[in-house]
Amino acid sequence: MRLFNSLFPLWAALLSVFAFLYSEVFAPLQPGIVPLLATVMFTMGLTLEMEDFKRIAADPRPVMVGVLLQFILMPLLAVVLAKMFGLSNQLTAGLVLVGSCAGGTASNVISYLARADLALSISMTLSSTLVGVIATPLLCSFYLSTTVDVDTMGMLTSIIQIVFLPVLLGTSINHFAPNLVRPLHGYLPSFSIGVILLIIAIVVALNSERLLEVGLLTLIAVMLHNLFGLGGGFYLSRLLGLDLRQSHTIAIEVGMQNSGLGVALALEFFSATAALPGALFSVWHNITGSILASHWSRKRDSLEYVIKDDEQLKAE
Repeated sequence: MRLFNSLFPLWAALLSVFAFLYSEVFAPLQPGIVPLLATVMFTMGLTLEMEDFKRIAADPRPVMVGVLLQFILMPLLAVVLAKMFGLSNQLTAGLVLVGSCAGGTASNVISYLARADLALSISMTLSSTLVGVIATPLLCSFYLSTTVDVDTMGMLTSIIQIVFLPVLLGTSINHFAPNLVRPLHGYLPSFSIGVILLIIAIVVALNSERLLEVGLLTLIAVMLHNLFGLGGGFYLSRLLGLDLRQSHTIAIEVGMQNSGLGVALALEFFSATAALPGALFSVWHNITGSILASHWSRKRDSLEYVIKDDEQLKAE
C-alpha cells in the first residue's frame, strides 16, 4: 500500500498518457465524475473529527489568508503571464477565468493525500466557492472588461452535493462509530488514490482533442500559472506567520483552481479557444498536485519519525 501511494505521481502521469491516446476508453465514464468525487469526499470525511472544524472556526485567520491569496494572486498571475507570452485575447480570457475561479474539490483530495490540514482545505473550498459567486464575475469584469454571469445556485448546489454532504456524512460516521471506521484508516488513502486516478483519466480523455490544439506558449503559461500559485501560496502564507501544515494546505488550495468551472464558463461566454487554458489546467494541476502530495507526505513521515525518536531518547 505504501509503495502504491508513494508512486501516485507516476501512476497519474502514465494514466494521463494512456487516457490521451485511448480517450474512447474513459470518455464514456464522464457521468461518473461527480459520484466519484463525492465518494472521495466521503472517504476523507471518515478521517475527520468535529474538533477539526471547531479548531478552524475558533481561528478563521488561515481561511481568510488563503481565500485572499487565491483571489488576489491567481488572477494577477494570469494577466501577467498572458501579457508576458503575448497570448491572444481569447486565451488571455481563458487563463484569467481559471485564475478567478474558486478552489476545486481536487485540492481537497490532494490535501488529504499530502496529510496537510484537511479541515482547513475543505473550509477554504467552501469559503472560496461562496466568495467566488461574487468575486469571479467581478475579477473577470475588472481584468477583461467583460461581464461574466455565474450560475450562483448551480455552483452552491454542486459544492453542497459533492463536498459538504459527503464530508458531513463521513465525519458523522467517524464521530458516532469510530470503532467501525478505525480499521479502515490504513486503506483509505490507497482507495482515494485509485478513485482520483480514474477521475484524472476521465478528465484527460474528455479534453484530449482540445489538448492537441494547445500551443507551446499557452502550455508554458498554464504550467507557470499553477506552479507560481503553489509557490506563492506557500511562501506568502509562511511570511504571514502560518505554520508549515497550514502553508502546505494553502499552497494546494491557491494553486489548484476549479478549472472545470473555468472551462464551462469559457465555452458559454467566450469560445472553444478560451476553454483551452482551463482544459490544460485540469490535467496539469492534478499531476503537480500528486507530486506535491507524495513529497509532503513522505516529509511528514520522516518528521514524525524524528519527533518520535527524540521522544524515545528523552524517555530513556
